[in-house]
Amino acid sequence: AVVSTQSTGETVKRNQLQYSLPLKILSYQELYGWTMDAIVKEIGMKNNCTFCGVFRRQALDRGAALLKCDKIVTGHNADDIAETVIMNILRGDIARLGRCTAISTGSEGMISRCKPFKYTYEKEIVMYAHFKKLDYFTTECIYSPNAYRGNARTFIKDLEQIRPRAILDVIKSGEDMSIKDDVKMPTQMTCTRCGYISSSELCKACIMLDGLNRGKPQLSIGKANKRKQILKATADTGSTAAEMF
Repeated sequence: AVVSTQSTGETVKRNQLQYSLPLKILSYQELYGWTMDAIVKEIGMKNNCTFCGVFRRQALDRGAALLKCDKIVTGHNADDIAETVIMNILRGDIARLGRCTAISTGSEGMISRCKPFKYTYEKEIVMYAHFKKLDYFTTECIYSPNAYRGNARTFIKDLEQIRPRAILDVIKSGEDMSIKDDVKMPTQMTCTRCGYISSSELCKACIMLDGLNRGKPQLSIGKANKRKQILKATADTGSTAAEMF
């Protein structure tokens, strides 16, 4: 489990005892030398979700590698995936749009991921948890009142009130989208510092970590020209996401 807040960690610990499951908890402090509270203090409440998302995704891969797992199973449900489709369309992120609806993803040399709840509505999961009296964590993340995903979530919920099948229809649209052959896609490579999969010389986690450690976290967010500033500034020295791991 990758824990970014204390409350989620307590729920996970109880689940381990209830279901007699093996548990390994990895924190941002352990992996990157920063807690989410400290990151929010530096970056503010506007772009903190970007940091958390990048660090969390890489932390899952690093934790799975540590435990020698051959598959990462995530709890993304239909609502999550429909929101992601809308977000990628609004951002014009063709690369992510092309793979966000896949039920299983993976690259050579990386641990594959699967989303078994892809077609399961969030409300169905909540109803099942209530019916079975499961112990689970439901509070909205305290760091995400201004998260961009919130706009997509509101839009999806409004659509669902008009057309109950809207969530599955959005997912189907994402699945059926095709990318023209002449569209330039990011080239997959590995980070020159930590070895994690990346589309540039340095992975996003290392760039963000450099920005945090240098007291300039805003430089690590946004377009490639800002990344180039970080790359130039850290050509000879800098912290890596792997060093903390």
